[in-house]
Amino acid sequence: MTSKTYQNSDGFFGHPKGLSTLFFTEMWERMSYYGMRALLVLFMTASLQEEGLAFTVAAATAIYGLYTGAVYFLGLPGGWIADRLIGGQRAVFYGGVVIMCGHIVLAIPNDGTFFVGLILVASGTGLLKPNISALVGHLYQQEDVRRDSGYALYYMGINIGSFIGYTICGYFGENVGWHWGFGAAAVGMAVGLIQYRKTIHNLGDASLLPENPMAPEKAKVAWRVIGAMLVVVAVITGLALSDMITINPVVVAQYVAVAFTLMFFAYYGFIYFGGDLSPAEKKKLWALFLVCLASACFWSGFEQAGSSLNLFGRDYTDRLLGSFQFPASWFQNANPMFIVLLSPFFAALWVNLGKRMISPSYSIKCAIGLIIMASGFIVMFFAAQYAAAGLKVAPYWLITTYFLHTVGELCLSPVALSAVSKLSPRRFAGQMMGVFVLTYSIGNIISGLLAGNFDPNNIEELPNLYLQISLFSIGIGIIIALISFRSKIWENGGEAPAAPEVEAKTA
Repeated sequence: MTSKTYQNSDGFFGHPKGLSTLFFTEMWERMSYYGMRALLVLFMTASLQEEGLAFTVAAATAIYGLYTGAVYFLGLPGGWIADRLIGGQRAVFYGGVVIMCGHIVLAIPNDGTFFVGLILVASGTGLLKPNISALVGHLYQQEDVRRDSGYALYYMGINIGSFIGYTICGYFGENVGWHWGFGAAAVGMAVGLIQYRKTIHNLGDASLLPENPMAPEKAKVAWRVIGAMLVVVAVITGLALSDMITINPVVVAQYVAVAFTLMFFAYYGFIYFGGDLSPAEKKKLWALFLVCLASACFWSGFEQAGSSLNLFGRDYTDRLLGSFQFPASWFQNANPMFIVLLSPFFAALWVNLGKRMISPSYSIKCAIGLIIMASGFIVMFFAAQYAAAGLKVAPYWLITTYFLHTVGELCLSPVALSAVSKLSPRRFAGQMMGVFVLTYSIGNIISGLLAGNFDPNNIEELPNLYLQISLFSIGIGIIIALISFRSKIWENGGEAPAAPEVEAKTA
């Protein structure tokens, strides 16, 4: 595909003008998503007197895990719909409209429509998120050296958006009213949509049409299947809201976690055993499996940020700044701020290590990230002991934890994505990325189930919860690190890594 967008090199910091369109659209979408995400568990566990839903912590965190897990899972059909039916540009716009409608429903002070809003936001995000990320790549020709820096700029928009969301939605939700916070998220998404439509011409013909369109007859069948699935979801939701069926969110989360895990193994096994792979490709899949294991375990701990750590910030942390008590959700701003500050350091770290002929395997990098993230829960183990003694702990305990989590994220997340692109069999690259995304869903749901053990009426058990998360994650990290001595050979298709002298000559 050739587009005028490719030749435009002075539109946005030396990048195609279309990048500015996607930068600001994603910024406002992330503002709405993270802003609402920061409020969900707080709103669901708040008492009726505080205009919350008065759910138990176990139920609230299970719903939170299902919601965040569904967002990643729905990216699989969302990407398929764009590739086969409507194209990326339309998928981004329609997804944004559905997200905005979901936030509007959540802004209505009616508890009965809460789950309708959640379903809409999750569905819209599943349609928008994978396709807007893919659109960034479509702005560049394959050999364009600006691609990586373009994604770096785009990633900056994500973190700016999350900072705005935590700050604005967190303040309105906790200090003015929960539904005001949800409404602020709707406004943010509306601003993003207006900006997208007014500047969509900057995208040219990038992903304007489906990349792999279906025949008209098959497309009609696909739309009927999609419509039938939406009807099923609507019927189940209606029955639950009318109390004709009872849904236990904890049980549902347990079954969904098992289902996603089985789906991961089934698809991975299908590609491994039925993909007609060479011995070298199979060895690379073993190396990639370690990365997937580390990813699922990592996100099950990292995503405590919106659940148990969020509740800890609200209930057991001193949040007074003079006479002003800042919202508990503001603690989560530490993550995007640390990412912005530390990303250049980590980008330079791997380059400098490579220059010194030190090239750790993907799995050892992921194991290090997992262990660093787990060390954050050792910090929380000590903080929780003070809380169990009836004390309000200082904010720096949570800030230190988020710092360690961010360092772990920067060690694991970009490395894992690179591993998927490099170690996957070329003809299964897209499908393997979809399989890898399942590790996000699995991790998020397990995170919600783990956070359900946060019992505000039994605070003395909280230190053990954080210690168990830490020890389990460290144990998995150590196992992966030990196996990584072998996986370095797997990553090279069964051949020993080249000697440093050879690497120096070919660098």
